[in-house]
Amino acid sequence: MRRLFPVTDETAAPAPGGASGEGAGREWSLDELAAAYAYPEPGPGGPGAWLRANMVSTLDGAAQHDGRSQPISSATDMRIFGTLRALADVVVVGAETVRKEGYRPARAREDFAARREAAGQRPAPAIAVVTASLDLDFSLPLFTSPLVPTLILTGAAAAPDRVAAAEKAGARVVTAGDGIGVDPARAVRALAGLGHTRLLTEGGPRLLGQMVAAGVLDELCLTVSPMLTAGEAQRIAGGPAVTVPHRFGLVSILEEDGFLFTRYGRALPAY
Repeated sequence: MRRLFPVTDETAAPAPGGASGEGAGREWSLDELAAAYAYPEPGPGGPGAWLRANMVSTLDGAAQHDGRSQPISSATDMRIFGTLRALADVVVVGAETVRKEGYRPARAREDFAARREAAGQRPAPAIAVVTASLDLDFSLPLFTSPLVPTLILTGAAAAPDRVAAAEKAGARVVTAGDGIGVDPARAVRALAGLGHTRLLTEGGPRLLGQMVAAGVLDELCLTVSPMLTAGEAQRIAGGPAVTVPHRFGLVSILEEDGFLFTRYGRALPAY
């Protein structure tokens, strides 16, 4: 893998075999990936929450193929996926994605144990499922055997019997909306109130679209897959369009085998 941006002396230097770019011609270590994707340092006012999204898209804008993201991903994309999870306090995901992708609990990773302990984090991130209906199979390992209890983000008007079923399965139900649905801004505040300030969402597209519309997304880690799928697959973010497009700044670009691993931020903090 190689770094294409930001440009440095190492970025421009040729590597053995003629490839250019910092790190070209070799596999990056997990420590290097963790440094490349480190969360920004908390500001002077305290550890404010930082919400990043991690998504993959084909050249023609498809976020999935046959309903899943795996066919348009790569081994390095999955290493970055695992690194982003290992850096997060909590992974926020929509209920439909949980059902389609077969979500399991996040696991503790020995390679990141010391880093997480030094940051005051639990051994693994919690999974927070955003759902209005709580139409979930609470017998799945995501609820029955997580290393860190799974969170359910829902509205105050959620069906009491479904709330009870979730709690009986061991999940912690967090109210993040006054009605049936979830208010993204309130969800971020609720998670921060539980001590989760390093937030990661893996979608799906409808949830990411809601976060974009609510203006709560701070960073997008987007893998551009060198594939074309055509068809009618979803984009990485769905739902109603925002009135004025949100402008993000380019933070970094890594490349391997034609895949571009990009980072865009709402602002440009000191990474």
